[in-house]
Amino acid sequence: MSPPKHKPTVIIGLLGTTLDTGKGSKRWERWRPTVSLCQHEDFVVDRLELIHNKRATALAEQVEKDILSVSPETTVVRHIVEMRDAWDFEEVYTTLHDFAKAYPFDTDHEDYLVHITTGTHVAQICNFLLTETSYFPAKLIQTSPPRGTKEAPGRFQIIDLDLTKYDRLASRFEREYEDAVESLKDGIETRNKAFNSLIERIEHVAARTTDPILLTGPTGAGKSRLANRIFELRKHRHLVTGHLVEVNCATIRGDSAMSTLFGHKKGAFTGAVTDRPGLLRRADGGTLFLDEIGELGVDEQAMLLRAIEEKRFTPLGSDVEVSSDFQLIAGTNRDLIEHVRQGTFRDDLLSRINLWTFELPALRDRPEDIEPNIEYELERLSQSRNQQARFSKEAHRRFLDFATSPEATWPGNFRDLNAALTRMSTLAPGGRITVDTVEEETNRLCTLWKDPDQSNNNGLLSELLTQDQISEIDLFDQTQLASVLEVCRNSNSLSDAGRKLFAASRVRRSSTNDSDRVRKYLAKFGLSWDHLILE
Repeated sequence: MSPPKHKPTVIIGLLGTTLDTGKGSKRWERWRPTVSLCQHEDFVVDRLELIHNKRATALAEQVEKDILSVSPETTVVRHIVEMRDAWDFEEVYTTLHDFAKAYPFDTDHEDYLVHITTGTHVAQICNFLLTETSYFPAKLIQTSPPRGTKEAPGRFQIIDLDLTKYDRLASRFEREYEDAVESLKDGIETRNKAFNSLIERIEHVAARTTDPILLTGPTGAGKSRLANRIFELRKHRHLVTGHLVEVNCATIRGDSAMSTLFGHKKGAFTGAVTDRPGLLRRADGGTLFLDEIGELGVDEQAMLLRAIEEKRFTPLGSDVEVSSDFQLIAGTNRDLIEHVRQGTFRDDLLSRINLWTFELPALRDRPEDIEPNIEYELERLSQSRNQQARFSKEAHRRFLDFATSPEATWPGNFRDLNAALTRMSTLAPGGRITVDTVEEETNRLCTLWKDPDQSNNNGLLSELLTQDQISEIDLFDQTQLASVLEVCRNSNSLSDAGRKLFAASRVRRSSTNDSDRVRKYLAKFGLSWDHLILE
């Protein structure tokens, strides 16, 4: 059997109108990249396809003669190609693209290289892109000048862009992608196909754009946690440098909403004793997460829209604009389209924030994900308390059967699940959750879910207290506290809340200090008016 025939080597390159120049005998003292291609004893160029414009014809002819003198076996074929502006990306790419499409490549009988040392940086980038996409069915060749007299023609390096050969590199990219997706899921091995597809899409968007993201879904579905993970992903990818600033828009009203978001000047309103920068200023260079954005008033919506579009706004009581370059993530459990129809939410703001909208499903719609989330929450509780809590085998089966049954509606979603696990792990004798503990908890949940008002109360408390704190409050006190918080949330001041809460008894008293009564009541649960309204 005869050995396979050597395939001719063909190089396609642009004439270097600066690097390839030189006159007289001194031109041989210069390193000229196009000529150097043909000066290597162990590298034979069979044909050089030399691209140049008409004005450089004399230089191209000189380079051709010099190549023939050092490499008689090289055939130089010159192509006159006109580009008005060699720094115009569109023009250069189009011109080289047309050249590549018209060139009669014969890959069965010839090997092709594209020289990327000469030409403008724009031309080099275009040659790289056209080679990477196989319009030039070739590899790249890069030349460099000699470092001493022993390297007279300089050096060359052939670069193969076929990444399928680099399994290690490809697997690294795949691992980074998988790690990013897992980080958005907090490392939980979720099994719901639709949810996993949603998270993959969020990863794709969050890692490639800093546009606003809108997270929708029921209360407790995990919007806040996901917003934190999106921020961490973007920070890891160097898409954001500042901090994450979070605010629940349902906890701010009136002037306090304007002040909290946009800041205020001293004296802007009663109680404004100092300047306040506002959360948008704090989010400069970082990410602003506005949870329950549907609760914002129309005035705040108008200012927010301008801040998103122009990165500028005016603090309350000021006549001087300030700037903040922040990324926005918004969350809501409301139907914002319906709110637009009702006139309570601006359609232009909705259009601006719903470029990327992702709806998180309710827990009851992800029954296959309940088990891995139980394991995750128990592990998290064990770490936070430095005390292990685990189900017995039968208790685990009983609770999982209940949690995935139609009887378990999970109206508070992950907040309800977390609260249930918190209670059971707290009551577990020796850190072992028994069947009796499970039965007590499932009976409690069934009773709770039969009362829609109490279910709403639980969601309200979860916004302001941790599940550990709620679990330590009697059900009677939970109901009373939730009612007080609801009144406070819909009041303009502490005094206004006190007048509403003690309207019947105040008429029988000679002196009243209702605001102090409310303040002391909230303090029993570690809450304050500032905590409830301003943060």
